[in-house]
Amino acid sequence: MPHIGLMSDTHGYLHPDIFKCFSSVDEIWHAGDIGTIELADELASFKTFRAVYGNADGKDIHSRYPEDVRFNCEGVDVWMTHIGGYPGHYAPRVKPLIIQNPPQLFICGHSHILKVVPDNQLKLLHINPGACGRQGWHQVKTIVRFEINQGKIEHLEVIELK
Repeated sequence: MPHIGLMSDTHGYLHPDIFKCFSSVDEIWHAGDIGTIELADELASFKTFRAVYGNADGKDIHSRYPEDVRFNCEGVDVWMTHIGGYPGHYAPRVKPLIIQNPPQLFICGHSHILKVVPDNQLKLLHINPGACGRQGWHQVKTIVRFEINQGKIEHLEVIELK
């Protein structure tokens, strides 16, 4: 039963409480706009790290991380991308693909808006962890933790970073 720490839109800033908040997780997933390779390396040296690049990331991050990552985690089909939209308003690049082959868990960042929304039509859960960096218009820095247990997403919690 993996415990997951989910974050997005760090834009090169790693909040000091991340290590405490993610101390109990098995993996950290980053939904893009990482900001620097050094930040990615720091997270990867702390826990197993999966990431996608974001629209504000440079060539160094683009060369290391994909635009999309799709994988199976403990029986859950996961698709993570940076610009994905949300149920009823998927991004144009994503929309035909997600309709044709929906994952169980769709994760994106970009908007800096925390959302955990079921898509009842596609039978998936959408999560955008918000933003935990300093750049952007968001007022509160947020991250998400959850568990995946035998094909189910459980114990999902939103953490506000002060």
